[in-house]
Amino acid sequence: MLLCRRSTIFAPFIAKPSPNLFSFFTKTTHLLSLFKNSPIRCNHNYFFGKPIKDSNFFGAHDLFVNKKANFCNLAISGTSRRNEKAVGDNVMSLREKKKARREAPERVLKFKLDTCSKCRDVVEGLRLYDEARENGVELNQHHYNVLLYLCSQNGGESINDLRKQGYEIFQQMIIDKVPPNEATFTNAARLASAMEDPEMAFDLVKQMKSFGILPKLRSYGAPLFGFCKKGMADKAYEVDAHMIEYGVVAEEPELSALLKVSVDVNNADKVYELLHRLRTSVRQVTESTVAIIEDWFKSKHAAKTEKENWDMRKVKEGVARGGGGWHGQGWLGCGQWRVVRTQMDKEGVCGSCGERLACIDIDPRETENFAISLSKLALGREVKADFTRFQDWLQQHGPFDAVADGANLSLINQQTFSFSQLNAVVHRLRGMSPSKKLPLVILHKSRVTGGSAQNPCNKKMLERWKNSGALYVTPAGSNDDWYWLYAAVCCKCLLVTNDEMRDHLFQLLGTSFFPRWKEKHQVRLSVSRSGIALQMPPPYSIVIQESENGRWHVPTTTNDDDLETLKAVVMCHPTHQIMIHGYVQPGWATSNVCWQVFLHE
Repeated sequence: MLLCRRSTIFAPFIAKPSPNLFSFFTKTTHLLSLFKNSPIRCNHNYFFGKPIKDSNFFGAHDLFVNKKANFCNLAISGTSRRNEKAVGDNVMSLREKKKARREAPERVLKFKLDTCSKCRDVVEGLRLYDEARENGVELNQHHYNVLLYLCSQNGGESINDLRKQGYEIFQQMIIDKVPPNEATFTNAARLASAMEDPEMAFDLVKQMKSFGILPKLRSYGAPLFGFCKKGMADKAYEVDAHMIEYGVVAEEPELSALLKVSVDVNNADKVYELLHRLRTSVRQVTESTVAIIEDWFKSKHAAKTEKENWDMRKVKEGVARGGGGWHGQGWLGCGQWRVVRTQMDKEGVCGSCGERLACIDIDPRETENFAISLSKLALGREVKADFTRFQDWLQQHGPFDAVADGANLSLINQQTFSFSQLNAVVHRLRGMSPSKKLPLVILHKSRVTGGSAQNPCNKKMLERWKNSGALYVTPAGSNDDWYWLYAAVCCKCLLVTNDEMRDHLFQLLGTSFFPRWKEKHQVRLSVSRSGIALQMPPPYSIVIQESENGRWHVPTTTNDDDLETLKAVVMCHPTHQIMIHGYVQPGWATSNVCWQVFLHE
């Protein structure tokens, strides 16, 4: 037994069945461990040099040491039995409350419905719904949404009965005054469309506004595809207009459906408009979309949509205004269209018509808007003061001709961080720069404070870059992706990185402008025994292009999962792999492009 006064003994953790809890770190762990489970007797009403006023503390205090757990428990012998019982009752009541919540009918129903959703067991889901209604279980938004999803996703002989029952469930949800959300209306619209009533599906989407809910792209799928399937082109265009009004951008499936119904009703103007929308938002189209485009150009109606004489001045003005690759003046030429598969050489010259494809400029306003949206996203995810400091620094030291993702470039084909490889890239970029200015190198703080960064040569090199205003070190806890991307966009310069920029961070940037920006600005690095090689952006844009002479070039996607298969495809079919300076780049998003050419014979 050890007698102690005041704060002689320190313990890492103290707990007792009383409202008064004290915890503090030990400085005498070894000392305490010597006593094992022997009690440490305190004969003063002091704790850490302070008088204990609580009457529960009066009496003997026993401090027991648990050697295995390396902590000790303070058991206060003077604690009143009344307080101990109150604490015990409180603990039991918490356990009972937790159990009651877990076993509540609403909670049990949620678990069972989620299980049905995973298995797509609509029959069991509806049985659970009927049972819950009979037992007076209160259904919430999640319960109703799962039931609507089940009814909208299942098929079978009794599918119409199931969907009607699903729509009745939706009506009951409104009667019960359970607030719906976007998923509620989307599933209800799918039910209506499955009952071959796209008009009702569209009405449901329009009702979202009265509930203060903004529709998403998936909300429009049911009415849009339903109208297109029925050949109701005007109603499909109405849905499309509603999407545009609410700022919802159609993707390839929606545009392809609109294109198909436009081809079916021989709406030449709408086909022309949709081809341009595919050009701006999709770029490389799938084979299914190409088949629809082929059907149009091979049709007799397409041959009649001719313009024998056109104002060449307006065409050239349209090309200049659009940045190249399209003019927007409508169908040019006359007669039957000829459809061929071809390939482009490394300079972008078409193997069929001999025309050189354009490297389409990006609208400066788009770049500016992109930089603003990028800044807002970064400020929302980075420490605001850190990123604002970087923006001020960039304004002071920029612009640059190139920005280098230092960490990515230093680890290509390397087991460890290679400053020598990064230095070689920097020298190469400086030699290519019109102003012979060093590129901006972005590195995280952890890369410049330890490891090989402490090597005298590397340390000197980093100091030289810093003094030249060509190095920016991102602070601890930051994501340097935001920094190098923002710098490249603001400086309108090349971005040197092998990062494919496909993760969730870059998905926040959208699907329209970002791919076009990457295609024109991203430089990749290849490393071999002969040294490093920079793979520059392609000299032409991989995008649907409309010629000044009325021709159309349409790039399509191909299966690039297997490199060996790709080589076979290239040999057997006119599929093209872009080559820059003799380097084949099968991993590029812009590679393996099969081109369709549409021109008047």
